[in-house]
Amino acid sequence: MEWLSAENVVAVGTAVLGIVASAGMVWYERRVPRRKRVGYRVQMDNPIGDDIRSGRANRRLGLFDEAPVMADATLVLLRVENDGSQGIDRDDYTSPERHGLTAVFTDRTVRGVSVTQPTDTDHLMDHFTPDRGFGYEGNTLRIPRVPLNKGDHFKLLVLLSGGDVGREIRIVGGIREGEVHPNRSATPDDKPPLFSRASRMITIMLTVCVVTLAAIVVLRDDTPPPIGCEKGSLRVTGSTAFAPVLREVAQKYERDCRGSTVTVDPHGSTAGVRELDATGAQGKKKGSPPLIAFSDGPKPGDMPELRESRVAVSVFALVVNDDVGLRNLSTADVRRLYGGEITDWRRLGGPDLPVRLVSRDANSGTRQVFQRRVLGRGEIANSSVDCVHKDDATAPVTRCELDSTDQVLSEVAELKGAVGYSELNLATRAKGLHILDLDGNAPSVDAIEHHRSAYPYREIEYAYTYGQPPADSLVSSFLTYLSRGNGQDVIRTHGHVPCWTPEGMKLCAGP
Repeated sequence: MEWLSAENVVAVGTAVLGIVASAGMVWYERRVPRRKRVGYRVQMDNPIGDDIRSGRANRRLGLFDEAPVMADATLVLLRVENDGSQGIDRDDYTSPERHGLTAVFTDRTVRGVSVTQPTDTDHLMDHFTPDRGFGYEGNTLRIPRVPLNKGDHFKLLVLLSGGDVGREIRIVGGIREGEVHPNRSATPDDKPPLFSRASRMITIMLTVCVVTLAAIVVLRDDTPPPIGCEKGSLRVTGSTAFAPVLREVAQKYERDCRGSTVTVDPHGSTAGVRELDATGAQGKKKGSPPLIAFSDGPKPGDMPELRESRVAVSVFALVVNDDVGLRNLSTADVRRLYGGEITDWRRLGGPDLPVRLVSRDANSGTRQVFQRRVLGRGEIANSSVDCVHKDDATAPVTRCELDSTDQVLSEVAELKGAVGYSELNLATRAKGLHILDLDGNAPSVDAIEHHRSAYPYREIEYAYTYGQPPADSLVSSFLTYLSRGNGQDVIRTHGHVPCWTPEGMKLCAGP
């Protein structure tokens, strides 16, 4: 059953334990009477040996002038305290004798005693008198019926002889509706533990449960499961600018959907769309082929069988070699550059370097978007094979065409005076070149997504299939995974806006 998960089991167990513990504490508070308690502890038990013989030692102690010379003397500091929840009166002691409690020192003889107490409880000293039972005989020390408010204590410094250090010391006696007990704190003047062992165990168990639940929640994989996994083989072609997204999504799909193989083989938007149309026409009787073509922009109008899916908004950028110091160009200047009117960067306020146009081939969607969105027309004719030397001496500027975005970026980075265009995310990672603003607008995905920028060099990324593929096909499954499943995160991390988000839907609804 779905609810029988590890986090649910721990959560229910924690809740049950918390309810039982709370109910138990309430029952205890209501059913068990609050007890009066006198606690005691030995804070010191030390030999004093022959040092007791000297008058100097006696003067240092200043307590037992009547003590005889004793070679086996020991000194014990005994703390007696009210560590319960209620005050203790004289009448609360149940001893039939005048005194309230008796301290017993096994195998030792009491030779002297001195009483100390905190300065704010001086009134306690009035009770340590012989007529109230205070005294000692043999191995016992009689302690009077001392009234103790909650938290009050006094100390007894006892001189002993005739036994070794560490022999048992206990206080006996009775308290009405209460007890006399050795408490658990052994450090001098520390307060006894606030909570009982049971309380501490419940707290530890609840803490372990809560930490375990938190760890499960934090570490569990919240990635949504793949939508409609299908087996088989699929080939993806088209846009080289969108290829990094497709490669990563293909790897994720193959990992999440065992038995599937997705091959990414980009050759440019136009080439990919035409290949899809030709492949579909050849196998028309077999239905939609296992092929998807991605295009930076809409397909040509002469392919009515192709069905489109809008996947993302891609942002592109103009890039220049770092030796060209310009950071911004107007759209008008870009048109003059690509029209062959400007042959040297000095004309635009740049360095004395010849302009070299590094463009994409005619199959490139990136080029088509550039011509459609920025130039408003085509580029001038190709004039160079190596991007350095003019093959046509009459050409106003050197212009070459390359097959992929990566080739364009590499050439612009190496060639002084070069300018080209690229998908934005790839351009931001390239070295040796920088991105140009257009009309003062930076190519920012965030600004475009939230409608804060009029940056023009952008386009919708389309996925094309031949006809409508079956819902249970690998083609349909991969497209759904890309646009509405785990692929959305990949699209965003590569600098595109997914169409299936509230912001993306508005951007992708445009022409």
